[in-house]
Amino acid sequence: MSKDRKSGSIPSMEASGDSLTEETVVVVLGASGDLAQKKTFPALFALYAQGHLPKDVHIVGYARTKMDEAEFHKRQTGHLKPPKDDEKLAKSFDEDVKGFTSISSYIAGPYDEDKGFQELNKRLEEIEDQRKSSGKTARNRVFYMALPPSVFTVVAKGLKKNCYTNDGDNRIIIEKPFGKDFESCREMMSALKAEWTENETYRIDHYLGKEMIKNLLVLRFGNVFLDAALNKNYVSNVQITFKEPFGTEGRGGYFDEFGIIRDVCQNHLMQTLSVLAMERPVSFSAEDVRDEKVKVLRCIPPIERKDLLLGQYAASGDKPGYHDDDTVPKDSVSPTFAAMVLWINNPRWEGVPFIMKAGKALNESKVEIRIQYKDVTQGIFTDISRNELVLRIQPSEAVYLKMNSKLPGFSTRAVPVELDLSYTKRFTEAKIPQAYEALILDAFKGDHSNFVRDDELDVSWKIFTPILHWIDGKDGEKPKVESYPYGSRGPEGIDEFTAKYGYKRIGNEDYQWPQTNVAASL
Repeated sequence: MSKDRKSGSIPSMEASGDSLTEETVVVVLGASGDLAQKKTFPALFALYAQGHLPKDVHIVGYARTKMDEAEFHKRQTGHLKPPKDDEKLAKSFDEDVKGFTSISSYIAGPYDEDKGFQELNKRLEEIEDQRKSSGKTARNRVFYMALPPSVFTVVAKGLKKNCYTNDGDNRIIIEKPFGKDFESCREMMSALKAEWTENETYRIDHYLGKEMIKNLLVLRFGNVFLDAALNKNYVSNVQITFKEPFGTEGRGGYFDEFGIIRDVCQNHLMQTLSVLAMERPVSFSAEDVRDEKVKVLRCIPPIERKDLLLGQYAASGDKPGYHDDDTVPKDSVSPTFAAMVLWINNPRWEGVPFIMKAGKALNESKVEIRIQYKDVTQGIFTDISRNELVLRIQPSEAVYLKMNSKLPGFSTRAVPVELDLSYTKRFTEAKIPQAYEALILDAFKGDHSNFVRDDELDVSWKIFTPILHWIDGKDGEKPKVESYPYGSRGPEGIDEFTAKYGYKRIGNEDYQWPQTNVAASL
């Protein structure tokens, strides 16, 4: 091992493509929209404040909205959160904001006309010419499309025709959703690939930037005991759960076009599943990781109707129901809750149900992976709990293993307990970056490993398209959608649904975590 390399280093994970370290212009298209203001600009600011952006970087906002520089800077920094009760940090924050806005400018223009992109290119050349006069020659350009999918292809074409530089690197970052089904995704990807190479394209699924998803590779392949027990011989079932405690909140019309499966399952949770279930890659370099993800996705057949449970939230108390939104069609069956089972037909996972659950207007905010192991041989035990490995993606990242232990004292009873790795307890000084910060930095580094490759999209849409067409009524009939109260755990049949695939709830009403009162348990 190199003397400069610390114990535990992962060389292939540290390696990346061509990193943009010098002169770079970042163009944020859709700069006046919610996504740019709430996610893109705060992520760029955090990277700027920590010194992670390329040297001599300049940020150009582009959108149809006409506004002056002052209004743009107000929107650009409107969602930045200053530190509280620390005068020194507050002063540093204010200085960073001034520095950030000083390297940012704005230009208004249409998305579907060459003249708009030609004006944008003039602005980029003005910025780059100033650098050239000071001896700088590189002209790297990164285009971040914080845009609705309806304009993805036309903007990508306009950028390539009018704003593509031949004197540096060009990169284009695209937000989901990537189509609505297999056919529309292929059409979109074909149009994009006609203009931009795969190496220039970075398709963001922000779940791949989350700390726990990135840690999955190390947890699995850096721990012999863990990876050895992740297979059909030991695992009864796997649950991947996404829960939001709020409804569509005025976005019902937009949401109804997609539904929870397109919004969450086909992308975020499918990316989570592929990282969890894939085989060990040759290295942690981008293509090796993505090759293994595609391999495992190809082993998953299309979801069957019998393996699907759909729901829509209804009014409860002062909380409105989904159909109370005037923008939602009264006959809509677009699900706000979905539970489905996927099967991976390979030697590791054959016969193990992967239960995917996602819903809005539920009882809590949580995203987690729950791997439930098979029953202990019962001979010497009476109704002993199953083991579970739980990886909490958000909030408050944690990994804990539910196991059985003898209750201390004279008792001869086994109780479920936890081996607990909560990040806030174990890594007290850690600053975990937001997903968008991590992914934008990866794009600057030229690291594709946490971005979605075109063939991943192709295979993933094949799995979901049949049930999506059924829900959309393209087969001449629509599915039954169960109603559930706002703030509940979901449809009433959810426990029966998961039990059908072997899931058992651990413990009983007196089960407590993370501490067990011995006297109360006797």
